[in-house]
Amino acid sequence: MPSRAHPEAPPPLNLARLAAGAPGSWVMLPGAEVRVLALEGKQAGLPASGWLVCLTGEALIDLPEGDFVRLRASEAHRLTLGDEWEALPVKAATVLMLVPDERGS
Repeated sequence: MPSRAHPEAPPPLNLARLAAGAPGSWVMLPGAEVRVLALEGKQAGLPASGWLVCLTGEALIDLPEGDFVRLRASEAHRLTLGDEWEALPVKAATVLMLVPDERGS
């Protein structure tokens, strides 16, 4: 019996490599609201509520009222809409991912 032809699965998307293609700029993933950023110096954050994830490296996140969070690779911090924040790389090749809340939730 002939086997059915299955479409090939798309190759995995390397998020750190995608971000590294435009250092210092937020890059939106195709078909999603998720963004990645290869940090190059201090960077103002996007106004959004959701999860800020450190994919590689380490970053210091400056939050309102003098608060801060140190994110290491694989760690995340919950952002609140309206909070102004900035990110500063602590280690080389630091890549952040912003996963905003779903719209309307």
